[in-house]
Formats: sequence, C-alpha cells, structure tokens
Amino acid sequence: MVARAFITGVGGPTLSAAERSFLREAAPWGLILFTRNIETPHQVERLTAEFRDAIGNAEGPVLVDQEGGRVQRFAPPHWPRYPAGADYGELYDRDPAAGLEGAWLGGRLIASDLLPLGVDVDCLPLADVPAAGGDPVIGNRAYGERPDKVAAIAGAIAAGLMAGGVLPVLKHLPGHGRAPADSHQQLPVVSAARPLLEATDFAAFRPLAHLPMGMTAHVVFTTFDPIAPATTSATMVAQVIRDSIGFKGLLMSDDLSMGALSGTIGERVRAALAAGCDIALHCNGNMMEMQQVAAEAPRLTGEPSRRAEAALAARKSPSEIDPTEARKTFAALLAGGRPTAARMAS
Repeated sequence: MVARAFITGVGGPTLSAAERSFLREAAPWGLILFTRNIETPHQVERLTAEFRDAIGNAEGPVLVDQEGGRVQRFAPPHWPRYPAGADYGELYDRDPAAGLEGAWLGGRLIASDLLPLGVDVDCLPLADVPAAGGDPVIGNRAYGERPDKVAAIAGAIAAGLMAGGVLPVLKHLPGHGRAPADSHQQLPVVSAARPLLEATDFAAFRPLAHLPMGMTAHVVFTTFDPIAPATTSATMVAQVIRDSIGFKGLLMSDDLSMGALSGTIGERVRAALAAGCDIALHCNGNMMEMQQVAAEAPRLTGEPSRRAEAALAARKSPSEIDPTEARKTFAALLAGGRPTAARMAS
C-alpha cells in the first residue's frame, strides 16, 4: 500500500486496537515517539515493530526528538543524558576541533541508543541562530550565535547520526532563533529585513542543505509573507527554503497541533501540503485529530514520493564503534579534554 503524506503519533506505550486499525487503514508514512510512548528498551522495540507490522512496511520510519539537554525523550535510567546544544558550542569556542569531534560523537552515540530500538530518524540537528528578543524556546538548544559555527556543529552532529544508521532532520527551516514567541503556544512574527535574515538566520542552513530531511518553522517572516508562517506559506517554501537556502530534501511540517497555527487540523494539513511541505507532522496521538489528518493527507506520489524515497535511501549500516571507549572520549571532551582520533565520517 502506498503511504499517505503524514507522520503520526500514538497515545501510549502500546498500540490500542483502534490505533492498529487506524494505522492499517490510514497508512501513515511514519511514526513519531514522545515520552508518553517510552518506558523500557524492550517495550519500545515492541512498539516500533507493532507500528511497522500494522502499516505493512518493515522500512517505515520511526522518529523522535532526541536532542539532549531539555529536549530528550529517551532518558535515564534506561538511556544516558546528553548535553544541550550550547555545551557543544562552548567546547567549540575553547577548541573548534574538540567541539566538532564532541558533536560528531554525540550524534553517533545517540544513534547507537536509538537504532536497536527500531528508531531510525532523529529530529536533529537545529540550525536556529538565536537573536536579541528571541523567545527562550530555542535558548540553549542552539549551538551558538554565529551562523558559521552553528552550521559546523550541526553538520558534525548530522554526520554522527548518519554514521550510526540514523537519519537526521534539519530544523527549524528557515530559522526559529529570532522568533519572539514560542510557536508551541502562539504564532511568532519576525519583521527583520531580508539582508539580515539572509546573512544570519538563513545562512546557517545553507551548508546543511544537502541533508535528507528537514522540518519547517511555524514562524511568520513579514518580509516574504505578512500573514502565513513558513509551514503554510508557498512563498516561504519556494523562495526561501527551496531557493535561497537550497534545501532539496524531504520537507516535513513542524507539529500541526501546535498553538501557532489556526484553523481545524484538516485545514492545517491542507495548507501545509499546498504550501510545499511533502509530509504533514501530527504528534499528539489524539485519535479524532489523527483521523482528520489521514482524511486530508493524499497518497505519496510525484516529487514528494521521490524525495521520501531518496531520504530513506540515505540510511546506511552503522559504522563500527566501541561504545564504552566512545563514551569515555565524549565525557573527556565535554570536560575540556583534547580531541582524540574519533572518526569524523560523513
């Protein structure tokens, strides 16, 4: 069965009979996990296997937001804690080589946690560049305040994930760092001029435009579109994300149930896909909303299908790593040690 152009959440750590039936009939392209879905490694392995069995696709992607810091769905006691993005930035400021090695190792170790569970996509890295007046929703999730530094660290994390067999998702295109509000709660409006945006916010994403997957920002940039946020703006998707930044990969919306967006869930799905998003992301596991999403999401065909296939084709077998030694090196780097010869594979 051809998948529909959406990623769904589910309500808990196991699939209900209603969810199995929904997944079988609606055929979402992927599943995204949250803390409510996570208890133990064995339980997560069962859940991801049940999802793939329900959709009839052993290759169906399973996603999570595993950044480190305050955005970490897999946490102790079963999984290690990872640093916030700003910690990589501080290490980079002391020693750029150590900062990049630490970022690569962070990505590689996260991948080694996720892949055995059946989770093969991480919504990481961020390329958001914080600016004065920006809401703290990004805050220390960001790697720094210079686009070149942000891009370098983000690229290293993405390379580490991919070396571990996990696909990265570049977010939040074309930038959330300047947004004066938390898009989980309300719609942020950015009025900065185009030259400033091109030189800062957008500049951090350009070196990462080759990554296989990306996620939009629910942020209005009035210079380009005075009304619609990037997620639902055809102008922003075409002129900024695809053209100015040059991102060619699979583009998914941020969560369509967030407070920044208006209209019904069905209207949000239609608007995001009409604007140029390839995939609609819906996270909260509310069955009534999930059914509305499925009703509006078409089967994946044409260019969105091609980009989805290309993204999944970028998955590769994990490189060899000694987890114990890698974690020792990782800890030493973050404590201020000198870099060692970790493989900075791409």
